[in-house]
Amino acid sequence: MIVCHCQNITDRDIHAAIDWMRAADAGAFITPGKIYHALGKSADCGGCMPLFLATMRQNDNLGVPDALRGLTSGSDTHRETQDARR
Repeated sequence: MIVCHCQNITDRDIHAAIDWMRAADAGAFITPGKIYHALGKSADCGGCMPLFLATMRQNDNLGVPDALRGLTSGSDTHRETQDARR
């Protein structure tokens, strides 16, 4: 299925890019911009973004790497890390 008509990107392209990036770096934080870059394309009008994101979320390899989990400013882990640095 075509997800981005401007750049002719399919759901298969998005899944392949995510799988490739995750295989190359298990700790990578995968964003739509990085997917466009991996496919050698760039975002155009942005009309596809809701479908693009929904397609990304369907991929089992998209998950946030363990090292990046719990880093929100309100989390206890973040506060502990900040306290340890002081």
